[in-house]
Amino acid sequence: MPSSPEFPIPLQDLDAGGKQFHFSVRPAWLRGALEGTEAQASDAGGELDVRASMNGADVVVRGSVTAELTVPCSRCLEPAPVSVHEEITVLAVPRASMRGSSSKKGEDAEDPGDADVIAYDGEIVALDDLVRDGLLLGIPMIPLCSEGCPGIRPGS
Repeated sequence: MPSSPEFPIPLQDLDAGGKQFHFSVRPAWLRGALEGTEAQASDAGGELDVRASMNGADVVVRGSVTAELTVPCSRCLEPAPVSVHEEITVLAVPRASMRGSSSKKGEDAEDPGDADVIAYDGEIVALDDLVRDGLLLGIPMIPLCSEGCPGIRPGS
């Protein structure tokens, strides 16, 4: 993760009542986040809207991410535009408390089975990885350039 997150939630702004955050998902950030995947960012970028609230030292984050992406059509492999709208719900806990509880169990500090729990350090919860994962999970399993796509034609 970069040293300066694109989507930071400052803890000093939070209380139990929560606060709404709105971020623009810049096309340049999208291009970097999608590097190494078949998905491509559009020039439109996207939006991240979340509500975050404190629960003790933990931070509850709920909201959604939307973006326009382009992926290969499953039938003809031509570019297929895809509108992604994915709900995001996560519990952010201090990294120190994750280490403390996991060391008793002999597990890694961040168990991949706990997909709805992330760790944070310091005074900021960074949502960058969560946003990237949400966008990738929102891509249809079988994207199509159109419902009537005939697919790859033999001999072409």
